[in-house]
Amino acid sequence: MNFAAVIVAAGTGSRAGGAPKQWRMLKGRAIARWSVDSFKAAGADPVVVVVAAGQEDQARRWLGEGVILVCGGASRTESVRAGLAAIGEVEAVMIHDAARPLLTPAHIHALLDALNSADGALPALPVADTLKRERAGQVATVDREGLWRAQTPQAFRLEPLRDAYTRWSNAAAATDDAAVLESAGGRVVLIPGDPALIKITHPEDFAMVERLAEVARITRVGQGFDAHRFGPGDGVWLCGVKVEHDLTLIGHSDADAGLHALTDAILGAVAAGDIGDHFPPSDPKWRGAASDIFLRHAAELVHQRGGRITGVDVTLICEQPRIKPHREAMRARLAALLDLPLDHISVKATTTEGMGFTGRSEGLAAQAIATVELPG
Repeated sequence: MNFAAVIVAAGTGSRAGGAPKQWRMLKGRAIARWSVDSFKAAGADPVVVVVAAGQEDQARRWLGEGVILVCGGASRTESVRAGLAAIGEVEAVMIHDAARPLLTPAHIHALLDALNSADGALPALPVADTLKRERAGQVATVDREGLWRAQTPQAFRLEPLRDAYTRWSNAAAATDDAAVLESAGGRVVLIPGDPALIKITHPEDFAMVERLAEVARITRVGQGFDAHRFGPGDGVWLCGVKVEHDLTLIGHSDADAGLHALTDAILGAVAAGDIGDHFPPSDPKWRGAASDIFLRHAAELVHQRGGRITGVDVTLICEQPRIKPHREAMRARLAALLDLPLDHISVKATTTEGMGFTGRSEGLAAQAIATVELPG
């Protein structure tokens, strides 16, 4: 079933304190980015993010490529309407709160399965605690039988939901989208919820989500190697930095062996093949291309799988040119390309003491290791 996603991220998050919670960082990624990456990994197309007016530049910076940004309204209902208006013809749509970052593709696929027999579906948890109501100083116990805590994302067949929103009164406040569909007579079903789909609402919720995110991650390691021969030229590209030299490296792209090895290391960490699978050297499109395109692509694949790169280590193997004078510039360039702190980036150099093709200065080699965190 083809489906779109609408992530509602236009709130101010005042109860959580500080900056809007959807743009605060969780394990190196903006909270809203976690849900974007999970929807992409599950195949949502398009992914629409509804943001407050004035937050567009910040959202583009933290959400990466491949999302549609729209401005929300004064209420959640208006924001969802704006998101729905940006969707083309798909069978289904999922609407999700940006403040629930621990969404996984498994949650999404379970909801899609539920739409086979309903107009809408949502994850929900049974109420486990005794409920009390206080009115005018009087406390009474409320029967919790049949009561559920609704979560997001909530999944819907697109046309019934659009029709329900057309009928919904602008004066009425909808705390979730299932209520809108229910009001129009649509059939909504519940699927088992997940306590990990916690919504960040209060300051103490951040610590809880941090702990849950830590438990739900696994570390993967990838390695890469690349080599290029020298030819006539005036400089070499290494780790995204041009180093002046009386030779150049020969290759189909800019022959940046450092970036090529690192790209393969990242692809290897997520078992996504190698650089030649994604950018075939036989394709003239990549002739002379800047290798940072390849590295950014590999990093985006990690994000799409709900992961993050935690560290990289590149070793350049050559007799010439001298690497040490350029090493910090290379580290800074890699940090910018991968959106990582500088202390997560290592660039080193060594020689083979005159042995082999690098020792004879016939070419240059690079090897790299990357560590990646992925959902468990």
